[in-house]
Order: sequence, then C-alpha cells, then structure tokens
Amino acid sequence: MAEFPNLSRRGFLNGTAAVGGLLVVPGLLTACSKTDSGSATGEGALEKLRKQGFVRVAYANEAPYGYLEGEELKGEAPTLHREIFQALGVDELKPTLSEWDGLIPGLQAGKYDVVSAGMAITPERCGNAIFSEPEFISPTALMVRKGNPKKLTDLDSAKEAGVTIGVMSGAVEGSYAKGAGIPEGKIKTLQKPQDGADAVKGGRIDAFLLTGISLRWLAKTNPDTEVTEAFVPKLDGKEQFSPGGAVFRKGNEDLRDSFNRELKKIVSDRSRYVQLLEPYGFGETEIPPADLRTADLCKG
Repeated sequence: MAEFPNLSRRGFLNGTAAVGGLLVVPGLLTACSKTDSGSATGEGALEKLRKQGFVRVAYANEAPYGYLEGEELKGEAPTLHREIFQALGVDELKPTLSEWDGLIPGLQAGKYDVVSAGMAITPERCGNAIFSEPEFISPTALMVRKGNPKKLTDLDSAKEAGVTIGVMSGAVEGSYAKGAGIPEGKIKTLQKPQDGADAVKGGRIDAFLLTGISLRWLAKTNPDTEVTEAFVPKLDGKEQFSPGGAVFRKGNEDLRDSFNRELKKIVSDRSRYVQLLEPYGFGETEIPPADLRTADLCKG
C-alpha cells in the first residue's frame, strides 16, 4: 500500500503546489513531436493506442488517488481511466511510477500518455499540459471522535461550539478555518494526517479539517474516529471545489476530447460513479457539478 498523502499531495489538494505543475525543464517543451498527436500519415493518438493495445499512464504512488498494491494499479484515477480507455478500445493501462514533481515534465518528454494521479486543475498547470474535464471535486470534512460528541457538521458549527480544530501545516484548510471566523488560538497545526487522527483520538483537538476523500481513507486505519458529511467551504465568498482530472500532453487534444466524452457518461451517472470509486473514499459529494468546466478553471 502506498504511503498516505505527503507534502506534495497537500499541495495538490489546495492547488498551490509550485513544483508538480509549474516546473519546466529546458528542452522538455520541445521534446514533443508530430508523433505525439498523430503521425505524418494523419494517424491520431487514440488510433495509435488502439493498435498497440495499451495506454502508458503515470502515477505518483499516493493513495487513494493512484498507487500500486502488489502488482495491481489501484486508486481513483487508474480505476476511472481504465474504465474510460476500455470504452475507447484500449484495454490495458501500463503504469510508470513518477515523483510528483516529475509528472508533467515526464508527460512533456513523451515518457507516458496520461497522468493518472488525481492532479488538481490550476491555471499554472494548464500552461504546461491539457486537462480533462473535472473527474472529482474535493469537498472538506471533519474527523471527530467516534459518536461526534460535539455534534459538529461544518466550520460554522465548529465556530459556534468554540472547539479546537487541527489543520495540516502549509495546507489551505488553515485559511478555510480562519475565513470561517475560528480564532487562531483554536487552530492547531499538524505535520501529517496520522498526527491529526492521533490528536483527535487523544482529545488534543476536537476535529481535524481536511478533504473528505483523505479523511475517509484515514479513518479506515483509525476506527475510534468518524468523518462528518463533506461540505464545500467558502473563502472570500467563493466556493472551494479543488477539482482534479487526467492530464494529457499538448497536441493530444483529440485524445483528451475522446476521453472527456466517456468521462461525461460516468459523472452523469451517479450510481455508476459511486460504484466505481467508493472503495477509494469517493462518493456523491465528490461528483463534479455539471457547470464546473476545465476551461474556466484554467483561467483562474
């Protein structure tokens, strides 16, 4: 099993990681040739994948988004992408492990065809690659002690109850808590997810604030806790969806468009979406709103 999300994953979750999407290595942008989107004879990327029978995907070994368990590639992105590519006539995902920082540079260099790692859609990353429409959103939740003794449901209820909230160091959830009016003295900083779970169980904090996806995964190994229903926090009056998607090399727009057509069929079918991704902590609250579009997210 992969390790639980670390600093680079927190950067993904809050959409502020400077490395995964912003790093441009000299020469990589020019490494893509005509063969990336089609051959000199006009053969498209999807047709090439169909002929070879597999698509090369990159993952960062971060559960529950994309990780290797034994010999099997698991997680939200590989599960969803396998379903989509099989519908497109490409039966196999061939995985390549990459450090988070190297995902987009490796894509630009032609080492793989798709990033299957649950990467956040940000304007900076859109400048270096092309994204699918959102596969999921990352609403926030609270991890509390079993039974939820303070009856917390969201940040407003936490403020009203005067409880102490734990947040990850450097993560955006701290700004959510402050934006909701929770005093700084009631916000405790923790270094990693397990620290948050331990602080909840030990009574040092009343709740741990993180995405519902991550907290539900964390709760699997912390049975003395439970996770509230997810909610979409607001910052400066704007809802914080933190959407993620598949990433393609520039020039492969046709492949991306074919992928999007199949993706739409899944996200439009709530029961199918949940059936596919519930094992990884994704439910109806993670289904992207129909009007949440990558083109708008790329504009910022």
